[in-house]
Formats: sequence, C-alpha cells, structure tokens
Amino acid sequence: MSHKAFVPKIVTVLREGYNFRLFSNDLLAGLIVGFVAFPLSIAFAIASGVLPQQGLITAFVAGLLISLFSGSRVQIGGPTGAFVVIVASIVQKHGYDGLALATLMAGGLLIVMGWMRLGDVIKYIPYPVTVGFTSGIALVIFTTQIPDFFGLSLKDIPESFLGKWAVYGRGLGAADLSSFVVGLLTVLIIFLWPRVTKRVPGAFVAVIAMTVFVSLGHLPVETISTRFGVLSSRLSWPQLPVFSSEAVRSLFPSAVTIALLAGIESLLSAVVADGMLGTRHRSNMELIGQGVANVFSPLFGGIPATGAIARTATNIKNGGRTPVAGIVHSVVVLGLFLFCGKWAGYIPLPALAGILIVVAYQMSEWRHFRKLLKSPRSDVLVLLLTFGLTVLVNLTVAIQVGVILAAFLFMHRMAEISQISLIDDVNGNETMSEYAGVPDGIEIFEINGPFFFGAVDKFRDAISSFERLPQVLILRMSAVPAVDATAVSAVERLLDSAQADGTRVIFAGVNKRVFRVLHKAGIVKRIGIEHILADVPLALAQAIALLGKK
Repeated sequence: MSHKAFVPKIVTVLREGYNFRLFSNDLLAGLIVGFVAFPLSIAFAIASGVLPQQGLITAFVAGLLISLFSGSRVQIGGPTGAFVVIVASIVQKHGYDGLALATLMAGGLLIVMGWMRLGDVIKYIPYPVTVGFTSGIALVIFTTQIPDFFGLSLKDIPESFLGKWAVYGRGLGAADLSSFVVGLLTVLIIFLWPRVTKRVPGAFVAVIAMTVFVSLGHLPVETISTRFGVLSSRLSWPQLPVFSSEAVRSLFPSAVTIALLAGIESLLSAVVADGMLGTRHRSNMELIGQGVANVFSPLFGGIPATGAIARTATNIKNGGRTPVAGIVHSVVVLGLFLFCGKWAGYIPLPALAGILIVVAYQMSEWRHFRKLLKSPRSDVLVLLLTFGLTVLVNLTVAIQVGVILAAFLFMHRMAEISQISLIDDVNGNETMSEYAGVPDGIEIFEINGPFFFGAVDKFRDAISSFERLPQVLILRMSAVPAVDATAVSAVERLLDSAQADGTRVIFAGVNKRVFRVLHKAGIVKRIGIEHILADVPLALAQAIALLGKK
C-alpha cells in the first residue's frame, strides 16, 4: 500500500503547486455549487424531520471538513437524499439527541474502517444491493413529499409506506391548487432551465422564482417560516450528545447503517468523479474524511453527511479541480445562512417538495433497475428483496439482508464453480496426457476453483468414494487460487485417514498463497516439504518411487 494512502488530496494539490488559474476555476465552481446546496440542504433537512437550518449547518461544517480531509480532489459533501429515510426514522423514534449520537458513532466507525483499509472492501457490495436500496430510498422520498406538493393538511400520517398511500388516496380530493401549481412549476423549471443555461443551477432558479411568485401573488401556500418559524442564522457552540450505554446499544445498528451509507455514497461519488476527470481517489482516506465530518457535524447541530454525486458532478462541470472548490462551496452556504437566512423563511414548501421529487427521480436509477431485471435470477432476487425491504420495512434491515443474501448467493456460485474429481487416463481429454500411464496403487484427485467451506462437501464426497485409500494419493491443486480454514480442516481429516490406511499424500501445483496457508496450519511439516511438488509429472515420479520403496 502506498504511503500516500492516508494523505488528504488537498495536501497533494498544495504540494503539486496551486496557482491563480486553478483558484479562479475553483472559485466559480464553488460559488455555483454553494447556490445549489443551499435549497437542497434545507429540503433534505425538512424531509428528514429536523429544522431547516440544521441542513445548512451540515452543508457548511461537514462540507468543509470533507473537502479538507477527502481522498478525492473534487468531492462535495453535505446532507444527501440517501440519508433522508434513516434520519427520519431515527428522529421519529429517538429525537435529535438520538440522531446526534448515532451520527457521531457512525463517524467513529468510518474513521476505524478507513484506518483498517476497508475502503476497497466497501466497493464489493453487490450492485443489485446498491441499486435496490437507492431506488427504494427514492420511492420513499417521493412518497414523503406528496402532502407538501399537493398542499394536503393531513394529520397522523402512518409510518408505513402502504399506510401513507392509503391516507393520501383519501385526502387527494382536498388538494390545494396553489400548492400544486407551485410544486409543478418548480419541477418544470428544474428540468427545462438547462436549455437556457447550465451555468446557473435550475434548483436555485426555481426556488427564487417560486418564492417571488408566491410572495407577490399572495398565494395561500405554506412556507418555511409558517411551519418552522423564523430561521435561526447563527452557529451554536459545539456540544456533545448525551451518552448512555442503553442509547449506544439501541442506536448502534442505525450508526452502522449511516456509516455504510456514507461510505458507499462517498466512494460512488469519488468513482464517478474519477471517471469524469481521469483521476484516482484514495478510498481509505475518503472514509476517514467522511468519518471526521460525521463526528463534528452533530457537535454543531448538524445531521449525517456524505459525498453528493450530483453536486460533485456539478462542481466538475463548472471547472472545479481541487478541494478548494468544496471549501468555497461551504463558505458560500455559510454566507447565505448567516446573511440570507431570514429570507429563506419565505421559500414555499411545495417548491422544496418539487426539488426533492426531482432528486428522487434522479436517484431512482430506474433505467439500471429495469436492466437488472434481465440479470440472473439470484441477482433479481437480491434487487427486489432489497428494494422491497427498503420501502416496506426499513433501510437498516434492507442493507443487512441484501448484503447477507448476496454473500450467500456468491458463495453458492463459487461452490458450483469448484470441482473435485478423480482423474483417469482414459477420458479422452488431450489435456490429460500428463496423466497417461498412471500405475495401479496411485490415484490423482484434481481440485478446480476456490477450495473453501462451500466446496468441502464435494471434497468429502469424492474422497468417500474410495472403500480404501490408494497407496499414494496425489492432490492436483494448480487450479486452486485460495483455501480457507474449513478446507484445511478437511485436508487434515484426509491426512488422518491416510495415516490410518498407510497412504502417502502428495500435493502438486500448489501456489504461493495456498502454500503459506498450508504451512501456517502445519500441514507442510506433517507431510514433508518433499511431498509438495510443482506439477503432476514430478508428483507421479515421486509416487512411483514411493511404490518402489514399498
């Protein structure tokens, strides 16, 4: 592993030399992304069940720290749609104090994961699992925005997905036309504005336009201030959440979910950025950066944060090339928060609902979802199960079940690939010519594929086909990339049986990785280093010599 693995990218950028041209590009990109992040941060906070200003605090505090400690050159961090479902669930059950504690614990977990070099491991979470819970989150976000989008005055909305839609179905007849028009116009502006210019973000334009439209038209539409009162435009002093063993124990699963989501989303964002720029991020440093951000965010009253794919892409498209753009973005959000916070109270809630509906559409990945439905049945099962659990149960269960099921299916596939068979010289296979002329008393077993616990039953069945073991048994392992402890245990039992029957065992074609495992397990010492040979012809020669000695 390179010594640079734990060096933030901003340090690398400064060592390479930072000039005015880079700064001017980063400044423009940071300004644009800051204006994008302002309404999004408010919208994500409201959808998550916390105060609007808490989303802005997160965009500033976490966004700044992510840019300072990130393993990516252009990562933009802050609150994202991925957290809406889990944050809303935690706040509903444990209040903000519980959310703050869970976020802080998640930050600590991310730092530990980074130091343990688990950045690459997170990338191995199966694609159907990622698409399943991302699409599920998108549908849940869309569902939660229906009341504000249509101006429905609903009370006691059920927590369950199906329960929500049952209530919506009964209440849609009382939809407010003004709210619906504002929400619809917001969606249309966001989709159509790029045809005018891509320099100015459509979401920001839509919020300004709808705020002015509602204010000048004196429309009876609910705004941020009518629901939440005047927005506080100040940063509070850092404060630790209340700790207790019971709270830590009950919130730990949620903290794990937040950490996994932050890790997955940030690394996906970094990969997307690498694809756009041709750079390489440092995955372990990225996890540490996300961890630091999530430790400090709740201290200032913020919520969970991670790398935001859409904002990172916007940063790149507008010229951002170093972490300075992310720092500028967080300063812009802070400036808007401090000096324009009171004006933010006039933003109509249907406009924010329209923004989140567009976010839900963009993160739904419906094209990828549809394409995955044509995959092998096991992948489709993982996709649909993860999606269904996210929507109908909760995100924590969905990720856990999805990953576990995907792991079991992967092990099943590997077990199917692994083959253990008795080799004879009359099977007509030209590649078996090296086995020609095997004398009586010698048998050759070939193991193909990973020799792990999923394949051990095949090995035992193959060995049990002998009523009595031959005088010399050769195990051809040149096609075995790795072995695990269960396979080693099976080999030890074979050696016990061989010793009882007076059979000599020879290994052929053992690679370095497998040899190290066998050596540590004491198997090399038990059978003798001279009985581990490079290929079958050498093993046969030694087996014949052993027969001669007998």
